[in-house]
Amino acid sequence: MADKIVVLVGSRASALAKAQVREVLTPLRRQLPHVDFRHRVILEGGDRDRRTPTLAEVAKSSGGSAFSSSQEAALLAGEVDVIVHSLKDLPTTMPAGLMLLTTPGPRADVRDALCGHSLDSLPHGARVGTGAPRRVAQLLALRPDLILVPIRGNVGPRLARIKTGTVDAVLLAAAGLQRLSLDEHVTQYLDARMFLPSPGQGALGIQVREGSEAARLLGHTGDAAADAAVRAERSLLAELHGGCSVPVGAYARPEPGGQLHLSGAVTALDGTRQVTANASGPVGEPEKLGRTVADALRAKGAEHILAAIRT
Repeated sequence: MADKIVVLVGSRASALAKAQVREVLTPLRRQLPHVDFRHRVILEGGDRDRRTPTLAEVAKSSGGSAFSSSQEAALLAGEVDVIVHSLKDLPTTMPAGLMLLTTPGPRADVRDALCGHSLDSLPHGARVGTGAPRRVAQLLALRPDLILVPIRGNVGPRLARIKTGTVDAVLLAAAGLQRLSLDEHVTQYLDARMFLPSPGQGALGIQVREGSEAARLLGHTGDAAADAAVRAERSLLAELHGGCSVPVGAYARPEPGGQLHLSGAVTALDGTRQVTANASGPVGEPEKLGRTVADALRAKGAEHILAAIRT
């Protein structure tokens, strides 16, 4: 019997990152029994720096890739063959020599989830924990009375802040809670059509070296529908020169007749101004759809909101 092909799969060190690797590798091990997939943990700058409370500050101190740059460096150096990312954390600009494979599917839950309270049950002036600028901005647009407390890190410790009374509620990605079997803590799922998620939220990104054996082995995997949706969302984000540190929301979903619908939103950090735009286009042209919605957002003043945030 021939020796198995060894493929080294890298990821961040968190429990959620490990769960995401298991999600990807479970079907691949069935489909490719001749491949020996081995997991390696790579510590990122954003994981080392626990003192910086918000994603915006982490991104500023790391050049905008606090949750992917060490993994990408290991991939380029040949220390691993594949990286499994949470796609919403991955910058839209790809380093030379690397590529994303077709997005695995089906895509997990795209919604944000409140734990501890629902939007309606939160008392006036309640404290809500989140370190994401988009969530801060969108929450304040709906409930300007809320006090937003910057927290980040692993999911478990964030949930524990409710028990200790540090916050009344926390806002997290539904997909992460579900992947960790912690969704019993969810009090309310926020409608993704009204509270637009981060571009790529719920999806995983499989990154490989261009022309590599791993790219050849895994090139046939993935889900075309999930891939089209996240490509539209990430195209919108790239067109606005955004990342996880700016309050850009996007949600793409399929429509009848081979169409894809994309909604986008840009919200001021204090919630006082929000611009939204929607458009539909052929599912085979997701990047074009992303640019169309980005143009519509700019026409409504999105750049003024983003420029104020960047300065």
